[in-house]
Amino acid sequence: MKQSMVYLVGAGPGEKDLITLRGLNCLKKAEVVLYDRLSGIELLSFAPEEAEFIDVGKKPNHHPVPQEEINRILVKKAKEGKTVVRLKGGDPFVFGRGGEEALALAEEGLLYEIVPGITSSIAVPAYAGIPVTHRHISPSFHVITGHEDPTQDESLDYEILAKLTGTLVFLMGVGRLERITNQLIEYGKDPKTAVALIHRGTTSKQKTITGSLDNIVDKVQKANLKPPCIIIIGDVVNLSSSLQWFENKPLFGKKIMVTRSRLQASQLTACLKEMGAEVIECPTIEIKPIDKPENMNQVIGKIDQYHHIIFTSINGVEAFMRQLNKQGMDLRHLSKESRITAVGEATRKKLVEKGLRVDCMPEVFTAEGVLEALTPFVKPEEKVLIPRAELGRKNLIEGLESLGTVVDELILYKTNLPMENQEKLINTISGDLDWITFTSASTVNHLVEMVGEKYLHLLQKTKLAAIGPITAEAVKKHNLSVDCQAEPYTIPALAEAIRKETVKENEK
Repeated sequence: MKQSMVYLVGAGPGEKDLITLRGLNCLKKAEVVLYDRLSGIELLSFAPEEAEFIDVGKKPNHHPVPQEEINRILVKKAKEGKTVVRLKGGDPFVFGRGGEEALALAEEGLLYEIVPGITSSIAVPAYAGIPVTHRHISPSFHVITGHEDPTQDESLDYEILAKLTGTLVFLMGVGRLERITNQLIEYGKDPKTAVALIHRGTTSKQKTITGSLDNIVDKVQKANLKPPCIIIIGDVVNLSSSLQWFENKPLFGKKIMVTRSRLQASQLTACLKEMGAEVIECPTIEIKPIDKPENMNQVIGKIDQYHHIIFTSINGVEAFMRQLNKQGMDLRHLSKESRITAVGEATRKKLVEKGLRVDCMPEVFTAEGVLEALTPFVKPEEKVLIPRAELGRKNLIEGLESLGTVVDELILYKTNLPMENQEKLINTISGDLDWITFTSASTVNHLVEMVGEKYLHLLQKTKLAAIGPITAEAVKKHNLSVDCQAEPYTIPALAEAIRKETVKENEK
């Protein structure tokens, strides 16, 4: 049996990008992952698909899997020779009960490693513009649990806490906020001392409520703030009005749905999240490679004879390279005289990544734009190859043929309907969604087909963003309005178009 290893990994304060590189690398090789509510469900996608995922689901005052059982599972899986990751919110050793889990492993003589995480006690205030220390305001900070062992008497000495001049940070204390504030005031803390409660800090759902010891309870009740929250008490809270940066992002509070295929959604998701949006990935398109393209043998037989090869998408590049590899070929088999055309910056980057120099990239990323860019360079009888998707537009092929060229299209992949996303899609558009993004006509048509006539009207209450004129036209064909369109027709420009439209709307 191979040597087991248990990693107690701090997942960070909430935003998945705040996990450490070490923590991420541990996840990538995990065979078993134990996770709970605060450890970032999104991070599970970094673990191998074949890994065993165990939800130990801790919620406030509700622990369906007791800590003793979690310890037992860790020991059991380790004894099976597995690589185990216990994914914990924040840092494993800061009110994360990581010490108890490490002791259980140590008592059994099992190997383990502690992978520190960014604790919410400093990260969440930072995301609310609150430094826990400041040379002229607070010389120290004190991290305190607001949720002690319920089987024992309270051990917090509020008389000492009230006298401290540093910042007080309470974790897991929202349910005991009234007692915390009353006790601090009773033992002499100024009732006007600044207080902040931060809900779901570092995420796009972050919400900050500020007040003072004598009024924060009422404010939190009116805002109906629920766990997870952290409480910050001290004069540093007053800096938040000047230093707030996260909640001031242009798309903060906006809920945006991305309909790109799962493998390609990341760039748009990253752009939107960088602007503060809450992003829901709900693909309406699934890229399905065709194992044996009909005319593959014919194309391969003259692969070194093409004067022009036109790639219209990243998918076409990936599928073409995959087929070359399957045929035992590589880029050396292409003609040295072949001119490579890329439609769009992302396609160009992918070709360069694969080792192909791009000779032509049209300014306008449409069939018409490609034709205009290529017209000066193509000659009658020249051979043109277009690796593409099934059911793509014929405009480019017809335009090239009208110039006398011989065009071969190589159908390498299909765009399927991911019907497994239908329920999530309908639930998402039924809620408080602000934007839906479309990056191709297929994403539009597939979405309409997936929601059906019954729910189509829901799209009229949501703003729609299209990457270009062809996609926008597809939206309009379904009697829907396009609220913004990218210029140029790129993913970053699409995110920027949404930002501009949102800023314009906020200025009204």
